[in-house]
Amino acid sequence: MSNQPVKLWNKNLVLIIVINFLVFLNHLMILSTFPFYVDYLGGTEAQAGLAAAMFSIVAVVFRPIIGWMLDNGKRKIILVIGLCGMALMPIGYLLLATMLLAFVCRMLHGASLAFSNTSTATIATDIIPKQRFAEGMGMFGLATALATACAPALGLALMERMGFTVLFVFATISVVAALILLAILKTPAIPAQKKPFTVKGLLDKDAIPASATALVFMLTYGALENFTAKFAAEENLPSGGLFFAIMAVALLITRMSTGKVTDKHGEGIFAYSCNGAMLLAFLMMGLCPNTFTYLLSAVLAGFGFGGLEPALQSMAVAIAPPEQRGSANSTFLCAYDIGIGVGGGIAGQLISAMGYHQMFVIMAVFNVLSVVLYMVWGRNHPSSFSYQKKHGAQ
Repeated sequence: MSNQPVKLWNKNLVLIIVINFLVFLNHLMILSTFPFYVDYLGGTEAQAGLAAAMFSIVAVVFRPIIGWMLDNGKRKIILVIGLCGMALMPIGYLLLATMLLAFVCRMLHGASLAFSNTSTATIATDIIPKQRFAEGMGMFGLATALATACAPALGLALMERMGFTVLFVFATISVVAALILLAILKTPAIPAQKKPFTVKGLLDKDAIPASATALVFMLTYGALENFTAKFAAEENLPSGGLFFAIMAVALLITRMSTGKVTDKHGEGIFAYSCNGAMLLAFLMMGLCPNTFTYLLSAVLAGFGFGGLEPALQSMAVAIAPPEQRGSANSTFLCAYDIGIGVGGGIAGQLISAMGYHQMFVIMAVFNVLSVVLYMVWGRNHPSSFSYQKKHGAQ
C-alpha cells in the first residue's frame, strides 16, 4: 500500500473555487448595497428588510428541490441555470426600476443563488479526494471568506463613486466570467440516481445532525451580521466595516487549517472551540463593550464562523454517496440560510424589547445549545469524523 499523500489540488478544484468566489462576489456586492437601492427607488427600511427576507425565503424553498435535481441530472447544467440568473438579475434591477419589479428580481436572484452555490458545493465534493475531504472543503470555503472580506467594500465603493449602473454591470460581468470558467471545468461522471420526487427525499437524513448543529450556531451569526454595524454606531465604537474586515481576516486564516485538523482529529474540536469563541464575543459586546473588546470580538467571531461552518459542512456530506451529495449539500445550506434569517429576526425583536446589550447576552445562549446538540447527537452519528475515528472507520 502506497504511503504517498493523495493529491488535493488540480485545475478543476481551482476552477470551482474561483467560480464560487465570483458567485459570492456578485451576491455580497448587491446584498450590501440593496438597501440603498431601495431608498433610491423611494422605499423604506422596512421594505429593504422585506426584500432581504424574501431573498432568503426563496433560497431556502428552492434548495431542497435543487438538491434533488442535482442528484437526478448533470451538475454543470444546473450550475449554468443559476449563473445565468445571477448574471441577468443585476441588469433587471436597472431596466425594471420600480419597487415591485425590483422585489421580483430580488426573489429570482435568491433562487439563482440557491441554484449556483448548491451546485458549486456539490461539484466540489465530487472533485475533492475522500482522504483529504475536510481539508478540501476548507479550501473551497476560502472563496466565500475572501468574497466576504472584499465584496461589501467593493460594492459600496462602486455605488458611491460611480452609481448603481456601474455596480450592477460589474456584478453581471463577474458572473459572466464564471460562465467562461465553467466552460473549461471538467467534472467527474456521476451516475444519476433517478430518485422519485418526494418531500421526504428532499432532505438527506445523514446530513441532519451536522445541519442542526450549524443551524443553532448560525442563529448567533445572523444576529451579528444584521446588527453589529448599527450597534457600533450607537455605542460610538469603530465602524462596522472595520469589525467585518478584521473578522474576515481571522476567518481566512482559520479556514486555511480547518480542513487538515478536521481530517486528522474530527470536527469536535471546532464544535467546542468555535462556539466558545462566539459565546465570548457576544458576552463581551453585551456586558463590557469598548474598542478593545469590540475588536477582539471580531477576531473571535472570525475564528468561530471560519472554523465551524466548513467543519460541519464537511461532516454533512462526508458519508453521502455521489448520487446523494446534492441533497446533502442542500440540507446543510438550508440550515445555514434558516439560521441566519431566524437569528436576525429573533435579535431584532430582542433589541426592540430590551436593547442591544441584553440581546447579545441572550443570543449567546444559542452557542451553548449548539454544543449540547453536537454532544448529544452530532458526535455520536456515523457522519461525524470524530465518530469514524473512534470506531476505526475510513
